[in-house]
Amino acid sequence: MPETDAAGLSLTGASPTAAADYRQAVSLYHGLYGSPLPLLERATADSPGFVMAYVLKADMLLVGTSPEVMAMGAAAVEAARDLPATDRERGHVAAAARIAAGQFTAAGRILEDVSIAQPLDGVALQAGQLMDFMLGDNRMLRDRIARALPAWSPQTPDYHAILGMHAFGLEETGFYDRAEAAGREAIALQPRNAWAQHAVAHVFEMQDRRADGVAWMRTENAAWQHDSLFGVHNWWHLALFHLGLGETDEVLALYDGPIAGDGSDMAFDLLDAAALLWRLKLEGAATEDRFAKLADAYERKGGYGLAAFDDVHAMMAFVGAGREAEARDLMAALEATATGQGDNAMMTAQVALPVARALQAFGQGRFTQATDDLRTVRNRAHRFGGSHAQRDVIDLTLIAAARASGETSLERALLVERAAARP
Repeated sequence: MPETDAAGLSLTGASPTAAADYRQAVSLYHGLYGSPLPLLERATADSPGFVMAYVLKADMLLVGTSPEVMAMGAAAVEAARDLPATDRERGHVAAAARIAAGQFTAAGRILEDVSIAQPLDGVALQAGQLMDFMLGDNRMLRDRIARALPAWSPQTPDYHAILGMHAFGLEETGFYDRAEAAGREAIALQPRNAWAQHAVAHVFEMQDRRADGVAWMRTENAAWQHDSLFGVHNWWHLALFHLGLGETDEVLALYDGPIAGDGSDMAFDLLDAAALLWRLKLEGAATEDRFAKLADAYERKGGYGLAAFDDVHAMMAFVGAGREAEARDLMAALEATATGQGDNAMMTAQVALPVARALQAFGQGRFTQATDDLRTVRNRAHRFGGSHAQRDVIDLTLIAAARASGETSLERALLVERAAARP
């Protein structure tokens, strides 16, 4: 009999020892904490034909990391490509190959079919929801998980994980009360579930419950703060709460500490740093030296034109640091990317390019141009991925540009609109 995962699904090529390591790695992956990669390395060393161990490694390394780490994920895909596998496992391999090629829509569709056939496949659900996030597909963020939820129960291993995923999908589609309840239930089952912690933080952000957000992140549940694979983003959420309360010193302490203090070159970490510094810039806080260090990190990373959402945040860093030459190089890369094919070309042409152009204009004092560009693009900004909270920086920049350009009636209208959108 083949070994199985926690849901009883076959694990082709796994020894009992490797399967045990994989099950533990999956649990850590679901909660986004601990060290799952060494477990996967040990599993493949023990069982070189263990296809799902390579798949999970690829799922973890291919998105939001650095070019070097992404190359490791691509190598894992290649290792799995020709191994014996079940239909379910072949679906995973095919999806991982599409992710490696930047084809997030195709990968999400494949993983959707895997989940429809096997709703207890938690890895397919989590990897699929990440594709929905990358594409800004709010409905699928919710419905991919909702349709699988009836197959799960509190007795199912890692039930907290699907509750946390469901909470985020509910939040991004405006079901705030249900999202908070699902996220809190997930945290009650597994306090270290960083994704569920973040889903509740999103609820507080969208409802402008800043003090509740600080309490949630600092005191109600601090278990996420230790050994988290999603730590930078959750610290970023805490910083947004402090920023909304006018506590700039707290924001800067978080930036210099857990958000940017270790000099991470991971794409998700860099964009959180850039997004926070840009908000501070809009608030008039002094961030020049911090922007310079962040711009240096983006220069070292390079690889523009690969991820539209990341590229927009690189532009924030370059504009904030006054790096006009680097900003021009980035714009040239975006313009070239926009003429290509595939998901990222579409996201760049429709959203990233006009937003980056507006940021560049803002930095050069061309506030009327920035205002016009952002008014044109903001209602389709979801098409280049991210969450409502992350894309909010576009509206914040538009308000600042309208103010700086003297368009007081527009600024007033935008502020009224913003207040009306908060519950």
